[in-house]
Amino acid sequence: MKVIFGIDVSKSTSTVCTLINDIKTITTITNDRPGFLQLLNDLKAFAQHPQIIFEATGVYSRRLQTFLDDYGYGYVILNPLKAKKEMDLGLRHNKTDRTDAYHLALIQKLYHHPVSQLQAEQYHQLNALSRFYDQLTTDIVMAKNRLHKVLQFTFPEIESLFSTAKGFNYWSIVKMYPHCELVNVSTKLEIYNKLIELPGFQDKKAKKFTSNLISLARKAYPVASCNSVESDETRYYAQRLIDLNNQRQDLVNQMVKIAKNLPNRDLEILESIPGIAQTTAVRILGELGDLRRFSNPNKINAFIGIDPGRYQSGEMDSSLSITKHGNAVARKILYRAIGQIDQASKTQSCHIADYYENKKLSSQTIGFKKIAIASIHKLIRTMYALISNDQLYDYDVAKHNQKDFYRN
Repeated sequence: MKVIFGIDVSKSTSTVCTLINDIKTITTITNDRPGFLQLLNDLKAFAQHPQIIFEATGVYSRRLQTFLDDYGYGYVILNPLKAKKEMDLGLRHNKTDRTDAYHLALIQKLYHHPVSQLQAEQYHQLNALSRFYDQLTTDIVMAKNRLHKVLQFTFPEIESLFSTAKGFNYWSIVKMYPHCELVNVSTKLEIYNKLIELPGFQDKKAKKFTSNLISLARKAYPVASCNSVESDETRYYAQRLIDLNNQRQDLVNQMVKIAKNLPNRDLEILESIPGIAQTTAVRILGELGDLRRFSNPNKINAFIGIDPGRYQSGEMDSSLSITKHGNAVARKILYRAIGQIDQASKTQSCHIADYYENKKLSSQTIGFKKIAIASIHKLIRTMYALISNDQLYDYDVAKHNQKDFYRN
């Protein structure tokens, strides 16, 4: 007797369809302790563990997932887009919580999706920290834009003080001098004494920046006065950026500590790939989790949404662009990682960078993004092989394995 529980998860309640052979029973539970205990009693009514399937609905489905993990029940968790596609293939005419729960049970009966592999709790912690990091990055971008906007009223010229990426020192100087008049009323020595306290500012650099700052302030023609709200707002956003950046670094430190305590050396393996720095490595672990739970690299491609779509109609059968159905955050991290790997290849050889550069040189038609996506495929295969075999990256071994791959 095959028993399947299809569960449609909503914000506060879940609709449960129990499918026994072709007989269905529909119930509704609350997404809290009493509701989950009711579900537990229904599950215990069967000698063997029933098959359980539900969609990943963000924070709402995590409560159900945690409950099932705590009581040792395996389950299938589907990407919502994949679930919709499979339910629509069954010519679903109506969409209600009851019909969705029933169709989820039918999907499992028809496709026999494998049970999701459990991961160590550390991976869930890494994922939560990675998402927090991503949110702080969004906040930093927003604060940078607002700082730029308000500086146009007080001291726009200060933005050219640093030619490279602006960070802690730039924000600290803006906080000291949010308005050009604060520079004009200060002596050269006073400014120098403040700048020399900044990290990385030695005597020569402090003198250079002091002269540049004074020159920029003399050129400025501010819209707002020194005592204006805009000056206070400029100082506020400068401090806000300092705080956000410090908080984000604290998250990285927490992620590194957790990753180093994993019962494996995944962090060390990822860091051995040229161009994969520590921050990128822990975020990859946070978003992809334990790569060993995937049966092959193609499953990872689908997980992050870089598997190619397909269109078939009559005699036409063509490949489409990537599906983008998976983990968008992971996709963004790996996309940026390709650029980092390519940059690092100037001093550290990497077969992924070789592939990336050769593709750019040999093709005038393939766009940059397509080449980057193809390189991500290669990066995923590399990470999967290294972690599965518990090996550190070695350029010569990678080149040799690549030759064997194409030979076969």
